[in-house]
Amino acid sequence: MPNGLKVLVAGLGHMGMSHAHAYDKLDGYELSALCARSIASRDDLPEQWRDLPRYADFHEALEAVRPDVVAICTYPDTHAEFAISAFKAGAHVFLEKPIAQTVEQAEAVVAAAKQANRKLLVGLSPPHSPMWIKLNSIARGLGKPLVMRMNLNQQSIGPAWNWHQSLMESASPIADCGVHYVDFMCNITGARPVRVHAIGARLSDDIAEDMYNYGQLQVVFDDGSVGWYEAGWGPMMSQSAFIVKDIIGPKGAVSVLSPDNVQPTEAGATVSTSSEISTHSKIRPLRLHHAELGSDNALINSDEDIEIEEVLNHSQMCERKHSYLLDAIRNDRDMTDHMRSAVDSLRIVLAADESIRTEKTVYL
Repeated sequence: MPNGLKVLVAGLGHMGMSHAHAYDKLDGYELSALCARSIASRDDLPEQWRDLPRYADFHEALEAVRPDVVAICTYPDTHAEFAISAFKAGAHVFLEKPIAQTVEQAEAVVAAAKQANRKLLVGLSPPHSPMWIKLNSIARGLGKPLVMRMNLNQQSIGPAWNWHQSLMESASPIADCGVHYVDFMCNITGARPVRVHAIGARLSDDIAEDMYNYGQLQVVFDDGSVGWYEAGWGPMMSQSAFIVKDIIGPKGAVSVLSPDNVQPTEAGATVSTSSEISTHSKIRPLRLHHAELGSDNALINSDEDIEIEEVLNHSQMCERKHSYLLDAIRNDRDMTDHMRSAVDSLRIVLAADESIRTEKTVYL
């Protein structure tokens, strides 16, 4: 919008395009420039963006545009460098997850944000989703310790397999997506993670020999709570129970109801349900199970299905994040806890990476 905060969007893949559309729609922002390595060959950009300056080089774009906000939606191997450069240029930053490739890089990003007195919002979804917020609230009433079971396996074929292979050049599946889930686990328990163990497997010759496209991590907290997260990418992945969000405590369990529209993948298909981004962020009902028993160990209460009143789609979720950032900028909100959570969640998934590669438990 005219006279809004000038925004430079770097990276125009699935998430970059979604974020660019959000900035273009929201009052308070002005989508001012686009940056992608392949920008010269992009013929799929919206007509309304035809007059926006386009750049192939991020640093050139940063110097020329002098944005108020930079949205970094590139691959993880550029996150730290681009974010620190943006802060030094005086911009606020939206940074797609994970925050960086190493804990040291992540801490450097946070330090740069503080030194520049600029806001950093990392694209972790649970704090902005009505479904995750409700799930969190209910889970906190289940008692301690908690058992947290979560996964996101993607049967990636066609274009999805192409960009998953590219993404695995800089991040494993459990590191890339796992930060969402372990951040949520830490928030629910309010406890300190103490050790991580993980297993992984390389199921394709299409990826580097030192990379795995399936992984599962287990994390133990100092309150006795435990959590596991599983992620796999590739044409071989199953779509049975591919997206699980299940939390169990002494008083019962709460779960996100799984999709019921997963169809068999047919010959010639180039897309599957489990690799569609809209499927991952879809708001679904919750099911609350009460564990209290009466005579003969019979359940006293029936399970409850809980509808989420505010149903946001993928685009609206992106808008919610950027509205949050705009509020933080305008009202000088303290982002310290958010930045700490982004670093801590990265610490856990990188410990899982280390565990897979060393075949040892990692103590935090």
